[in-house]
Amino acid sequence: MEKFIDEVSRLEQKLGCLLVQLPPSLRFDERAVRTFFADLRGMTDVAIVCEPRHPTWFTPVVGDMLMELGIAYVEADPEPAPLPPQIQAAGLRYIRLHGSPVIYHSPYSEAYLEQLANDIERSIHAGKKVWCVFDNTANGEAVPNALSLLARLQRSASARQ
Repeated sequence: MEKFIDEVSRLEQKLGCLLVQLPPSLRFDERAVRTFFADLRGMTDVAIVCEPRHPTWFTPVVGDMLMELGIAYVEADPEPAPLPPQIQAAGLRYIRLHGSPVIYHSPYSEAYLEQLANDIERSIHAGKKVWCVFDNTANGEAVPNALSLLARLQRSASARQ
């Protein structure tokens, strides 16, 4: 981990956050998770988000522990399990869109993107930093979806000025 943190730290201000994506088979183990994230948190001040995929990670107890450590949950679509109430840490949201209904393939509708833009705007106005990543790349849908969302957010920002 030290080598990784040393290498990514060279990105300086371009390093916005670290994503820890976990395999669907990895069950929650409190001791291991607490040790790992406490060590990682001790190595960097960069925001850290966790994308667990095993159902054992989606409980209020785990949410409390991650919040205590300053680790945010990834808000994934589709969700592997319902998120506990504590989905954000330290004013951060990380939204990862895999495509729905067919993961990695489906585009998001314009209505969905409009709703998402409004949701992101509300979070920004509340002082949160928001990351939104499209991972519906199998049919090339990620770039058009991201550009559509970005255009909506830019229109909204222009309207505020």
